[in-house]
This record gives sequence, structure tokens and C-alpha cells, in this order.
Amino acid sequence: MAKPLIPTFTGDELAGGVALVTGAGVGLGRAEALALAAAGAKVVVNDIGENAAAVAAEIRAAGGEALGVPGDIGDWDFATSLVRQAIDEYGDLNVLVNNAGVLRDRMIFGITAEEWDTVLRVHLRGHAATCQAATAYWRDASKAADGPVWARVINTASEAFLFGSPGQPNYAAAKAGIAVLTLSVAHGCARYGVRANAIAPRARTAMTEAVFPPPPEDETDPLAVEHVAPVVVWLGTREADHVNGNVFVTYGGKVGVIKAPSLDAAFSSHGETWTVAELEKTVGHYLADGNRHTFAVGNDLTL
Repeated sequence: MAKPLIPTFTGDELAGGVALVTGAGVGLGRAEALALAAAGAKVVVNDIGENAAAVAAEIRAAGGEALGVPGDIGDWDFATSLVRQAIDEYGDLNVLVNNAGVLRDRMIFGITAEEWDTVLRVHLRGHAATCQAATAYWRDASKAADGPVWARVINTASEAFLFGSPGQPNYAAAKAGIAVLTLSVAHGCARYGVRANAIAPRARTAMTEAVFPPPPEDETDPLAVEHVAPVVVWLGTREADHVNGNVFVTYGGKVGVIKAPSLDAAFSSHGETWTVAELEKTVGHYLADGNRHTFAVGNDLTL
């Protein structure tokens, strides 16, 4: 059995703060909720079913403050009401962690409308709904305070959006949408104090159990969900006020920073517009000359 990993926090990192974590009944979300509470935040724990209440009880048993709220984050009205409930319960909201998600793996030629819509609904719609309600609250709070407020969004993307997982077109598209949603929130709401970033965690959860090899027997699992939690806590702090609009690949003791896409090359036609032959001689030649994007199943960033 792998050695347990228990990150340590002083209790001051998020002192006085209020956090909301979706999909926090098990796995990564649970680890994030526990870490946020250990760092001093009051935590609203959301998930489907009884696990939300169980994790909230676990936090309270450890001396923290937490409220468990079960519900479907893909329901727009529920998701926005969840944000309001956090504010009503604790008087504020400072850290929003969107983690909830589902899988319906299928190759694109075999996917159904239900399999597509379910994944997009929970991942992307769920992220968007809570972001809408939270940023509306923070905008009003900033105007009332006549200045920026402590407001953090930590969304959950995936490296699937970089590599286009072949058996997960719905999941990859949802995660790409989440990454771009994060950039949009970062750019559109920075003036109010909002800092929006996303994580792309490599973590051993129920959703990834078929992807990763078994955990090591006698050492700490580098894919333990607890490795991700300190990154989420840091992004939620006041000290991370200068961190905005990034995607962080994180696992073990490693973090990789992914910036927004940049232009790789540019070409101009000789005439008023392109001919097919000219496109092949310019753009086509560039892509054939060692600059072609390559993909391999299991493509991995070495950090």
C-alpha cells in the first residue's frame, strides 16, 4: 500500500475566507475541500448524493466550518443558487473551486447525443453557471467597496484539451471550453479583483483509474489527489493576486504552467488571395518540414 500523504497548512493561508467546492464528495474535490478547510476557510461542499454531507461532517469533526449541499451542478438554477447559499450561510464567497465532472467515453464516430450532452452539461455548463453567479456577486461587492475584492476562481481542465484524447471527444471539448472560459473570466473580471486560473491535474481518481498504473507499494503515490490540494489553496490566497489566466499541470511535487495559445507562424499570399498551389508551397511546406503537430496515444508532458 502506498504511504499516505497529508499536506500541512498553518490555518492562516485562507483565514477568514469562504470557499465553495463542487464535486467534493470524493477524490480530488474531497482533498481540495479538506485542504481549504485546513488552511482556514469555511467550506461549502457540493456533490451528488450523501457524500457532500459526509465530507462537511469530516471537516467539522476536525474543527473546521463546513456545509454540505447535495445537488446536480449541471442544473443552471441549482448551480447559481448554490453560490447564493454559500454567501447567505457565511456572509461572503472568496474561493470558487469547480471540480465536478463525469465521463461518457466513446470514439467520435460512435458517440450519442446523450453522451455528448451529459459531459458538456456537467463539466462546462456546471463551471459556467457557478462562475456567472460568483462573478456577478463579486462585481457588485467590488462596486460597493469601491475597489477590488478577494475573489478567486479555480477551474478544473485537463491535458485532454491539449492532446485531444481520441476516445473522449466530449470530455476533451468540455475541458478545452473550461480552459477558455477561465481565460475569459480572468480577462473580463480582473478589475473587480477576480483571479481565474485552471488546473490540469494528474491524479488517481475514480475517473482515471483505468488510465494510470497501480500505485507504488512502499512510497508516496505521485498521483495522490493530495498533491494537487496545495496548488488549489495557493491559488485561493490573497498572495496569489498576481496570478491570473493560467492553466497549471500538477501532480506529485511538480507544476507546469501553460500560457494562452500563441501564434506559431504566419504567411501572406502574393496576390489578392490564395491559390491552392501557393498554400501548399507555403503553409503546407512549413507543416511538412518538421513543424507538423504530432500526436501519440498517452502523450505526456515531462515536468
